[in-house]
Formats: sequence, structure tokens, C-alpha cells
Amino acid sequence: MSMNPDNQLEAFCVIVNHGYANKILKYAKQYGVSGGTVFLGIGTSKHNKLLNFLDLTDTRKEILLMLLDRSTIDASFDAIAEKFKFNRPNHGIAFTILVSKILGSHLYSDAQSYKEVNKPMHKAIFTIVDKGKAEDVVAAANQAGSRGGTIINARGSGIHETSKLFNMAISPEKEVVLILAKTDDVNNITKTIVDALDINKPGNGIIFVQDVNQTYGLY
Repeated sequence: MSMNPDNQLEAFCVIVNHGYANKILKYAKQYGVSGGTVFLGIGTSKHNKLLNFLDLTDTRKEILLMLLDRSTIDASFDAIAEKFKFNRPNHGIAFTILVSKILGSHLYSDAQSYKEVNKPMHKAIFTIVDKGKAEDVVAAANQAGSRGGTIINARGSGIHETSKLFNMAISPEKEVVLILAKTDDVNNITKTIVDALDINKPGNGIIFVQDVNQTYGLY
């Protein structure tokens, strides 16, 4: 895929039930998408009559991540959402995040730098903790008004996250909790997570927040 130097690069993320990510990627190639990466996760949801974030509790999820330029997203975003019925509950969510820089891919060597948008309606909260702590993150976030999130398995290799067995460094398993929240709720959610899991103590976890540009499937 050629890169228009006037285009800005974005991460196009889709969260769907198990078995759908490859179908979406195959369909997206009709619109110039060259590829993507699929992660496995677990969806968690706080059942609420007014707002149900992922619509299912403890359900296997697939997270499809694609790095695309603005013109490709414009061509594919609505089409994918319509094809896979993201406007209906329990059919998935999609969102885009602006990317500031990318290295290691000749396809995007001319991508433009991140330009901050005017107060986006939603933000993505990423919390990285030791395995077994993700549910505590979700519980704390729910207390602060979150409607749920997606748990992704990962591995850490930081200085505070390693232990030794027979003098060999072991990198413990991690869990990443992805939560989409309204911008006005982000500070309260992150503060509650920090307090509940003592995140400010070295080795207890990391939180970072990204602006979300577009969304589909949030209820």
C-alpha cells in the first residue's frame, strides 16, 4: 500500500468475538488494507440498563490492530462497521487512535506526526499489570463509572518485573486492560485504578491514555 505524504497515520483497532478478526481483515483488504495483527483477549462488561460496553461478560475476544493512513480509514471504517453490524449490540466495537511515529515499516516511512485533536469524546486507557490483577483493574474502573474493558495477555521485561530462578531471569506474565471511556470520566477512572492497585509503587503497573479519534459500537 502506498502512503500519501499528506495523510496521517492511525491505529485502527477492532474488538470482536472469537473467530471474526480474520474475516474482518480479509474484507478490509478490499479497501487497501495490507495486513494487521490479531491479539486474543477476554471481554468484561458491567451490566447496565443504559450502557453496556462490550455486551458480554468473560467472553473470548479478538483484537485486530491495523496501522492505516487517513484515506484508507476513510474508505474502510464505515464499510467494515456496516458489514459486520457494529451498530448492533454484541457485534463488536471499532476505534481509531492517532499515531505519533512508526519505525520498522517502509510502507509508512512518510507518515505524518501526530496532531492533537480538539478534546475527543473518548479516550483509551491502557493498564499493564501482573497476571491475575486485571480483574482488580476492571473492578476499580467500574467503581469509577467504566462500563467494562478487554483483558489482553502479555509478558513484561522491565527492571522491576523480573525475578530469578537458578540465576536465570524470568519475565512474568502480564495482563493489559483496555478501557474506552468518555474523556470527562478518564481522570476519575485512572485515579481509582492507581489508588486501588497502588500503581505509583514501582513494579505494580503502568497506565497510559490515548486520544480516540473515531468509534463504532459503543452503547
